[in-house]
Amino acid sequence: MAARKDIDGSVSVPAFYGKELRWKREAAGLTLQQTVEGSFYGASYLSEIERGHRRMPEDLARHVDRVLKTDGFFARCCEDVRKARRGAHAEYLAPVVEAEARALAIDEWSNSLIPGLLQTEAYARAVINSTHPRDLAEEVEAKVRARMQRAALFEDPKRPEYWTILHECLVRQSLLPSTEMAEQLDHIAALARRRRIVPQVLPWSAAVQPFLGTPLLLMEFEAEPPFAYTESPYHGQVVDDPALVKRYRRSYDRLRAAALPPEESLALIEQAAEEYRNGNEPR
Repeated sequence: MAARKDIDGSVSVPAFYGKELRWKREAAGLTLQQTVEGSFYGASYLSEIERGHRRMPEDLARHVDRVLKTDGFFARCCEDVRKARRGAHAEYLAPVVEAEARALAIDEWSNSLIPGLLQTEAYARAVINSTHPRDLAEEVEAKVRARMQRAALFEDPKRPEYWTILHECLVRQSLLPSTEMAEQLDHIAALARRRRIVPQVLPWSAAVQPFLGTPLLLMEFEAEPPFAYTESPYHGQVVDDPALVKRYRRSYDRLRAAALPPEESLALIEQAAEEYRNGNEPR
């Protein structure tokens, strides 16, 4: 049996909250399963919250307060924890960032921007400056750091499997000076060469219409239902209805079928990077 791992409540607000939750639960003499009985959540979900790895939904916080007789403590504090977990990310993106660490597979279609998980610092900074022009310099840098931290998941050799479809315009049209754009494409190519991602490029001429104007992200998990996520510059929406997720999945598969094969896509990305490096716009 695996040894019980202690929780360091000084690490973060979510860790402090989770440590308090575990202390109250154990003081009440309840197991994880007994604590979630009568809720819509499982024992593994509550365990993730106790370890500071997951946010506490408000309905579960109210349920826990009733079971543990904690006088509304967890319901009152869960919003503060939610804000702390969000960090520099937009509130609508926070559930996605949190889920990335648990995902077995991430599939992403990008039509107008290099995906956040693949962005270099220069690219991320350019996007943030463009979409939030009134942010102070320290706010921009906090957002850039938060975006770079997300990419740490590519250092895990086991998960997730990440597949991305990029519209050809993302390779051919630059948001950056040529040298920096070459570095952005080199970064994508390096991840592909390390077999951490599989990129495909959807050509301008592809005869496929669904979602050409809408970015799409799909995630699959070991012990949770999959979900889809769509986004605009200032708004995002998680879609967890199983029927809708299936429809999004089928549309994504049609985009993937219309895209160039991975090997050809990688060659196109590397060729474009070389052309940018030489000061030329890719043909």
